[in-house]
Amino acid sequence: MGVVGSCRAALKEGKFLEYHEVLYLNQPEESVDGYTDAYLLKLAGQVEGLRSTAFDAAVKNMKYRDFVTASQKAYERAGGAEEPDGPGTPTAVINDKRIPAEVGGVLQDGTAFTQLLQQIHANPWEWEATTL
Repeated sequence: MGVVGSCRAALKEGKFLEYHEVLYLNQPEESVDGYTDAYLLKLAGQVEGLRSTAFDAAVKNMKYRDFVTASQKAYERAGGAEEPDGPGTPTAVINDKRIPAEVGGVLQDGTAFTQLLQQIHANPWEWEATTL
């Protein structure tokens, strides 16, 4: 289940942002999968109020396996035929439409991304027709 499942469990406990920050600050080397259940639980201990019987069980028993599988499949679909393993990061897909590479810089700019989200909220199906 790994990181995605433990993040989903943290979301259920209302501690997603805090947990995500701890995970980000404690990333293992990319060449190895250092996010074992034990390590994820250890890091969760750094988030006040996150560790509980329910959270620990969700991580250990892969409670959110279906969510993780669905998320992985959606990520792979976002890559299309050109990127069958997924599109890489950062990537955003809104209303089943991927933000194109030529405007992908918006994902690196908090102000621009906020403006895009506001535009989408105001006109949910028209965002891709406008220029950013």
